[in-house]
Amino acid sequence: MESARKLFDSMPERSLVSLTAMITCYAKCGMVREARVLFDGLQDKDVICWNVMIDGYVQFGSPNEGLSLFKQMLRAKVKPNEATMVAVLSACAQIGALESGRWLHWYAENHGIDINVRVATSFIDMYCKCGSLEEARLVFERITHKDVVAWNSMIVGYAMHGLSDVALQLFDEMCRLGYKPTDITLIGVLNACGHSGLVREGREIFSSMARTYGIEPKVEHYGCMVNLLGRAGYLEEAYDLVKNMEVEQDAVLWGALLGACKIHGNVALGEEIAGLMMRQNLENSGTYVLLSNLYAKANNWEGVAKVRTMMRDGGVEKEHGCSSIEVNNRVHEFVAGDSWHPRSNDIHMMLEKMNVWVKAQGHTPRTDTVLHDLGEEEKEKSLGVHSEKLAMAFGLISTEPGATIRIVKNLRVCSDCHDVMKLVSKITRRAIVMRDRNRFHHFNNGSCSCGDYW
Repeated sequence: MESARKLFDSMPERSLVSLTAMITCYAKCGMVREARVLFDGLQDKDVICWNVMIDGYVQFGSPNEGLSLFKQMLRAKVKPNEATMVAVLSACAQIGALESGRWLHWYAENHGIDINVRVATSFIDMYCKCGSLEEARLVFERITHKDVVAWNSMIVGYAMHGLSDVALQLFDEMCRLGYKPTDITLIGVLNACGHSGLVREGREIFSSMARTYGIEPKVEHYGCMVNLLGRAGYLEEAYDLVKNMEVEQDAVLWGALLGACKIHGNVALGEEIAGLMMRQNLENSGTYVLLSNLYAKANNWEGVAKVRTMMRDGGVEKEHGCSSIEVNNRVHEFVAGDSWHPRSNDIHMMLEKMNVWVKAQGHTPRTDTVLHDLGEEEKEKSLGVHSEKLAMAFGLISTEPGATIRIVKNLRVCSDCHDVMKLVSKITRRAIVMRDRNRFHHFNNGSCSCGDYW
């Protein structure tokens, strides 16, 4: 990067091509601020230059900025092309902006943009990650010459929504038609098994990877198996699998096993795994949080205090929960206890109504999920202002009665919020679709698509 910049600075004249090349260098290295300075200095930007800058934002965790820049591009009368669509659809997928994604679909169909297999696959990915499997499947069926990437996107989509049987059926169809599965295909299939507790099927697929498909399991495949076995309660088998695997373990793998220990309350094994991660310098903020949660679940507040002291002394910060909801093509974000939104008073009034509704249905707040040593009343207050409840309340006051509410959360949904969403879907007769860190939850008439297995 340093050599590229020196050469760029020494150029007596800089064309649009050389400037775009330098912007690309910065963008691909994640240096989006530096890329933006050069980009803003350009008078006549072509579509390639806009694409590079938009993609830089999207690839390095700033999808909202990517969408905002795309809107500027349209205002500048620069016509998007297929590469623009792929980048912007990825931004929509990241933040769950279904309305924006639908508008892009309309725009592509009405402005002569070729919806080739690459663009169509991006639409499939966007619709799946925004919670609309039906629209994803429609796009998939319209592709005349599907490639394995299109099949993968649809299989992974069904898996993340917990429709494991459909994902496995699609996988069988793909193989029957002569498509050769890839690493990604098998990650999707194993995840499908994990989301529904299909242990036997998962074991069979994993054990036959090399023999049947010619694919040696990678750390991601082991991670899927650890998640599948761990969630189903086969902790020792999962632990043995990790200890005896032929590829190097990573923090994600051990974290999946530690998470399973938290689910099943296995403190001894959880402590062993956390200790191993710390000795191998594989720990991250999630390691400490999971260990703290494991202790809290066992009412071991001394253990919780010890872990939090370690976090404070080590300068480790917990990742904060954040939920977002798109209303009228604008994404609104909330954190727990949020009172900064312009409609905060209305949101909190709706929270109070929701609390009355669910209690009338017999709901008892799951105060055992509050991982702080507080009194029951304080725990209830803490639960009542979780970010996903704030997003749901905003959805209820900002959309038409009967409209589907779609929420994205960066962490796993808590069990109390999960219970409340089931009840609110029944009381309001609304579908609520929520994407958390692990999967989708479709709440309808008092039940969830996950079958309370998540």
